[in-house]
Amino acid sequence: MRNFSRFAAAAAAAVLSAGVLAGCGSTGSTANTAAGGSASAAATTKAAAKASGAAVKIGIPDDATNGGRAIKLLEAAGLIEVDPAAGYTPETKDITKYLYNIEVVPAQANTLPSTLDDYGACVINGTYAIPQGLVPSKDALIVEKQDTGSAENPYVNVIVARSADKDNETYKKVIDAFQTQYVGDYIVAKYSEAFIPSFSAYDASKQEDNTAEVDAYQSDKSGKTVVKVGVCGSSNDHWKAVQKVLDDENANIYIELVEFDAYNLPNEALNSGEIDLNSFQHKAYLANEVSTQGYAIESIGDTLMAPLSLYSHKATSLDELKTLAGKKE
Repeated sequence: MRNFSRFAAAAAAAVLSAGVLAGCGSTGSTANTAAGGSASAAATTKAAAKASGAAVKIGIPDDATNGGRAIKLLEAAGLIEVDPAAGYTPETKDITKYLYNIEVVPAQANTLPSTLDDYGACVINGTYAIPQGLVPSKDALIVEKQDTGSAENPYVNVIVARSADKDNETYKKVIDAFQTQYVGDYIVAKYSEAFIPSFSAYDASKQEDNTAEVDAYQSDKSGKTVVKVGVCGSSNDHWKAVQKVLDDENANIYIELVEFDAYNLPNEALNSGEIDLNSFQHKAYLANEVSTQGYAIESIGDTLMAPLSLYSHKATSLDELKTLAGKKE
């Protein structure tokens, strides 16, 4: 894949620029408060871990690209060292040194939020973090930084079509509707820092809160061309904003969302013709899927970005997580 190789340099820069957010995991955080993430709880867990000699488990997504992003995020957090030859998609075998007594555990991405209590911490995508009430600025120990100004950013999410349909006029109208100020405004207001509009037409300085209008909006598909769009997770309300734009423009297009419960399903469904488009993945994941699975699908438009974040119910800061694990001897 030509595109897949082009993403490497930008990806490395995007992930390695990850930084710790000041005040993350502070008192009053929904996730940490609910889990009783206090210093005493951390001390108890640390004592138990030392007594058993067990490493603190860190859960990461088990797919190649998001797993690689997660490993690079843990490297940026100062928890591990990674073989630079692995590029932006390292695997656990590419971890050359554990700086703290941790174990990196790959697991299915959509299971990480519900099993967070089973780990010392987990790297979770916003798609699955938001429905569980996890907010990066309040709950995350560290958040992946992303360069929103780079057209080559491999972690920009995209709308994908079958290659044979890349010039479909109906699908182009869907892209145009998505890449509007109105939809961008909704993404910013509804999802805050968990999702970021990644199309050039959006101007953050003109942002208006239209969430009440969009959330209350209802559309009728009668007499319209139905476009089935595959999505993952439950944070897909921005498609209602897309629908309103289409209706305001009298496009006679109705968006029907088809929800999948795992990342490995929507591309297969699109390739086989079960759905018309999908919108759940970033460019690097798509490139890897096309390369390994041989799908005849491709991006037809940028949408948003969803930074990965490190969450914990047992530590309220990155420093506390490191204390919990202990320096590797």
